[in-house]
Amino acid sequence: MDALLLHPTTIGGKLLLMVLAIALFALIMGLVLFMSQLPKRLPSWVTALIFLFPALALVCFGLIYPALVTIKNSFFDETSTGFVGVANFATVLTDAEFLTTLRNTLAWVVLVPLVSTGIGLIYAVLVDRAKVEKVAKTLIFMPMAISMVGASIIWKFVYDNRVGALSRLYVTVAGWFGVEDATAPQWLMDAPWNTFFLMVVMIWIQAGFAMTVLSASIKAIPDDIIEAGRLDGLTGVKLFRYVTVPMIRPSLVVVMTTVAMTALKAFDIVRTMQGGFYHASVVANDFYTESFNNHNKGVGAALAVLLFVIVVPVIAYNVNQLRKAEDIR
Repeated sequence: MDALLLHPTTIGGKLLLMVLAIALFALIMGLVLFMSQLPKRLPSWVTALIFLFPALALVCFGLIYPALVTIKNSFFDETSTGFVGVANFATVLTDAEFLTTLRNTLAWVVLVPLVSTGIGLIYAVLVDRAKVEKVAKTLIFMPMAISMVGASIIWKFVYDNRVGALSRLYVTVAGWFGVEDATAPQWLMDAPWNTFFLMVVMIWIQAGFAMTVLSASIKAIPDDIIEAGRLDGLTGVKLFRYVTVPMIRPSLVVVMTTVAMTALKAFDIVRTMQGGFYHASVVANDFYTESFNNHNKGVGAALAVLLFVIVVPVIAYNVNQLRKAEDIR
């Protein structure tokens, strides 16, 4: 009975579980409000605990508990019943396909934030000087309003080997150089370039976000600092390098961290555009494939743990850089 309630298989059971979850949430919030309105004065730690309890409960049941279960499953076989030690990690770290997946994921984490932030910074500098600043920013930021799946479908048509815009451009340019009957490459099939073509979609989306944050940061630089730099003889590129970039360094770190976290969730793009085939998969896609398609919970959990291991150094480095930037300021 408990298994059916917690893991329903019918629509009715799932609806019942949803109603129970909503009722439990309403009950907890009502209890919190009731306790906060008690006439007698409560100790400060009790009041703090009352208001923190819902958040702590959600973190425990929605984040900590699943994380612990995933770590546990990574040391068991595909049925989560037989202990296999580090065999799942050995499989992931020695299999050629999984190693390619890890390499692709690292490429996403490194290249997408760097390129997106670089393009966003260029946009921020150039657009701030344009007469149609608001319109330009709106158009550049617009891809952020599109879902990952929607953007993937759009770019899938762009990369279509027969009628895609990129393929038609390729054929046209080839004709200019005298190449008759040129055929466009299989953009999403030819490894390793297909990984970079998939990255373009994420960069297209995230460049607008980077531009918005960095543009606001540049505008927030005090005028007296800019004037002091000019009095010291700094102009153009030198003024940008030695004054603007150091002043917006915290924003650069925030943007790169955010984009890096988003790049780790490239599952939508990879899965929608070509399913992770042709050596273009990422860890998130392999995690889904192993867990739900191949029904190998052990390897799937090991991939999830590795994804977490990749995330931790990125966050630690960027937090350290943020602290250094704050100390300098």
